[in-house]
Amino acid sequence: MTPVELKDFVVEKAEELKCRDLVVLDISDKSTVAEFMVVCSGTSKTHVRAIAENVALEAKRIDQAPLGIEGKESGEWVLVDLGDVILHSMQEQTRDFYQLEKLWSAHPEKK
Repeated sequence: MTPVELKDFVVEKAEELKCRDLVVLDISDKSTVAEFMVVCSGTSKTHVRAIAENVALEAKRIDQAPLGIEGKESGEWVLVDLGDVILHSMQEQTRDFYQLEKLWSAHPEKK
């Protein structure tokens, strides 16, 4: 699966669980770790975890198992590392505090 196809897959799976304010950041020119970051919000700790778990489970089903998952215990911010694509599922207040979009890109691609 190409990085673009994987990004589209992650977006689709996050949107299946009704994530909010999904933004895709192309970080290929800023990082050697990944090509894209997908940042989205959940309405609660349970929702944030569910979004991340859905993406991870569906990725495993297509033989794209995550390299790592961080933050599931707290549910404030769950990161799913799929290699070329990194998902950040966050509660709104956590997302507002860290402002990843501002940190990584002046012009994020809104979905």
